[in-house]
Amino acid sequence: MPGITFDTSVFVSYKPVEFPAGFLMSAVVIQEILAAAVDETEMRRWSATFRAYEREGRLIAPTSDDWLMAGKVLCWLARGRKKSAGGKSPRRAPEAKQRMAYDTLIAVSARRVGATVVTVNWDDFRAIQYYCDVKIQRASDFFRQSR
Repeated sequence: MPGITFDTSVFVSYKPVEFPAGFLMSAVVIQEILAAAVDETEMRRWSATFRAYEREGRLIAPTSDDWLMAGKVLCWLARGRKKSAGGKSPRRAPEAKQRMAYDTLIAVSARRVGATVVTVNWDDFRAIQYYCDVKIQRASDFFRQSR
């Protein structure tokens, strides 16, 4: 089921209303968007979007194996940061840790279904890609080509 999926950063930065053929929606992205919903109307809209993609078989939802792999990737990333910092773990804001955990789940589950992740958070996804062979594309390149 190869296709394209957008990271949450794409919805925040580009606010897409049209989606390419083969587009798959990430359940993790919808969860992030729902968590930041400004009102009940927005929550209902995204809940309906979730259900529609689920019914159509175009929802990428992490499996138990995806959760396991995401944990491993996050551990390897933390070890890499610690090694780069000379053996001392650099401090990270809780939001940064949470965002990286979500990005890792998006990447791992997209890899499982063969989808390419379009993202604004290029550096984070490149770091994840080192441990998880997910296909990624810069949002700026994707939207420039889509015109």
